[in-house]
Amino acid sequence: MKTKKIVIGTMAAAMLSLSVCSLIPAAAAGETVQITAGTATAKAGEQFEVEVSLADIPAAGAQACNFSIEFDNSVITIDEITAGPLTETGTGATDPSASMLPNFNSFLENAQGFVSVMWSTSLDDATYWLKGEGVLCTVKGTVAADAKAGAKSELKIVPVKRMTTTDSGVVNTEINCGYLKDGEKVAYTVKTTNGSVTVAGGEGSGVSLRGDANCDGRVTIADSTAILQHLGNQDKYGLSAQGLANADVADPAGVTTEDALRIQMLDAKLIDEV
Repeated sequence: MKTKKIVIGTMAAAMLSLSVCSLIPAAAAGETVQITAGTATAKAGEQFEVEVSLADIPAAGAQACNFSIEFDNSVITIDEITAGPLTETGTGATDPSASMLPNFNSFLENAQGFVSVMWSTSLDDATYWLKGEGVLCTVKGTVAADAKAGAKSELKIVPVKRMTTTDSGVVNTEINCGYLKDGEKVAYTVKTTNGSVTVAGGEGSGVSLRGDANCDGRVTIADSTAILQHLGNQDKYGLSAQGLANADVADPAGVTTEDALRIQMLDAKLIDEV
């Protein structure tokens, strides 16, 4: 436990001294950075990899970026976070702070279902900052051995849970990305796209109940809604393998809006069966 506290303290100190998160922010008007987590599918007990990328970094660049990824630790565990090509700015050989803590660092807490990620440099020369777009890091993990086919863990990009400054008593609520200018923090607006890991298997499952897309043992308007949500955002609302098999009730083959419409017709008693 003492070792864990030391690690947390060291990382927190680094975040405050090397990144831009401890200063009062001056917003960079209209300038945004996009953080996107990818998706993966793996069977129970197998490993997966998901890339986390940055895009639309303004021309000035980013001197620091700091966020957490929350996940469902009943579905997956994270084994390792590795730096991506975007971090290869050449700062490591030049930045004197890198001897205390690498420019890219992470802190993993599987028991609480999160990992914190940080990249920062103390160099004022923007040549060594994050620029353009690319993979910031790769998340490597393992699906739980007892995870059910179709189960999903969202990879949610959120602010790091910590104090804004040492002993401030104020909880951080921002995903930090920006730089220092004349000693003042310039913060970009951060937009996020969450990722996910879905448990594979059961794709060959037969139909258990035609129309039962949400696999609750009934066919109702909720199944139509589940299909439409799946079609609109599979990363967030994707149907399970069994749900996909059940949902395919209309032509053409595959899950489409026609399947949702047919279930709506059943619910309205316009037809007797799907």
